[in-house]
Amino acid sequence: MEKKQERWHPEGLDEDRERRTCLQDLTEAVCLLEGECGGVLVPEVGANLAYALPNASSPEEVAAFPGRLVRIDGRLQAVRTPRFGASRHVAGIVLSAMRFDPSCRAALNVRFSEEALSACDVLGFDRTGFDRAEEPPDVRDREGASLDWGVAAAIRRHGRVPDCVYDRGGMGKEPMIRILGETPLDVVDKALRLGTYLS
Repeated sequence: MEKKQERWHPEGLDEDRERRTCLQDLTEAVCLLEGECGGVLVPEVGANLAYALPNASSPEEVAAFPGRLVRIDGRLQAVRTPRFGASRHVAGIVLSAMRFDPSCRAALNVRFSEEALSACDVLGFDRTGFDRAEEPPDVRDREGASLDWGVAAAIRRHGRVPDCVYDRGGMGKEPMIRILGETPLDVVDKALRLGTYLS
């Protein structure tokens, strides 16, 4: 029996192109962090840089770095190349932001300090935060739900998606700043300005 020829679907090619672009943009952006002052930005738990497909609705549609971005000899370094579905935590940050502004498709978590918050103000970054003590019990009990709740609550209270969303931590939770933007290069540009100020 003659095998049916598969039909050509332009939308499938568009999605493949978008996926390749996401991965390429992440790779280029993290190279800038590796070559500059990114080391001062890495939290104890490691950092990650994520980028979502347009209209993404699940972590599998958000690309990030497996094994996170770590500090080695004072410099930031990617453990592996980016792939989709690699980070549920940072993906949750991006997906939460996209519910308020679909163009905000990228995020990077960086080390928190009061000095870093002050630097955000000096640099003119729009910032807002949330308090983990206000986290509802049903959210606290669900794995991975805390960040989604915190970022969404902060944005809702602020009235718009800011450059940064921070929290001062909680029981067993490291305090953190999350830098948001439209693209990885947008996010990394903000991160490098912050890192330069803190170095």
